[in-house]
Amino acid sequence: MYNVPYTMLARSFDYPEVLRRPTGDAPERFSAGGGRMLVTWWAFAMSAVLLAPTAVLVSDTLGDANATLLTVATVVGLVAVLVQFLGLIRWPFAIPHLAREMLDPAAGESKKQAVDVMFQTLNRYLGVAVGEHLGYLFTGAWTTLVGAAILQSDVLHPAFGIAGLVLGPLFVVGSLEFVGSNERNGWKLAGSLVPIMCIGWSLWLLAIGIALLI
Repeated sequence: MYNVPYTMLARSFDYPEVLRRPTGDAPERFSAGGGRMLVTWWAFAMSAVLLAPTAVLVSDTLGDANATLLTVATVVGLVAVLVQFLGLIRWPFAIPHLAREMLDPAAGESKKQAVDVMFQTLNRYLGVAVGEHLGYLFTGAWTTLVGAAILQSDVLHPAFGIAGLVLGPLFVVGSLEFVGSNERNGWKLAGSLVPIMCIGWSLWLLAIGIALLI
């Protein structure tokens, strides 16, 4: 579910690269997408919520692993869901208004500058800090904890646990893209890891789901 809206936004909105460019490009692309763009962003935000039952069910399935580890993994997974959702939900509700204001023919330069500040503030706070930094950080922590639990359990092959222990730290590295001295322009190494880790993580979850069904 997560990959479908993400792929659609990558093609139609040039996401996430569009967020690294001047503000004007994003509102224009957003408005040009019309209702379909709004629905896609809403679906993308809702897809983050799907991790909530996943986090609970995975811990329940790996019930023969350490109970404390599973409890911590569940809590961390639910926090990851919350911060990712809060980061994404601005798009179908707050951004449409800013896009209309930015593209209003009657808008003066001062108004456009105000919209630019608001857009970049929402992007930096909800997008970069909450959605990406905290989202990747807690998703990486959850993935690492699940990997450790799988190695303690007899339910899945240990290879799934090893994969989780590899993917988890990659998310943590990705969460540092705009931290510290990289706040302005971003850490290129972390940025280059993000699409790789997201694809790998999606395949990991899919493989676990298939393994549990057969």
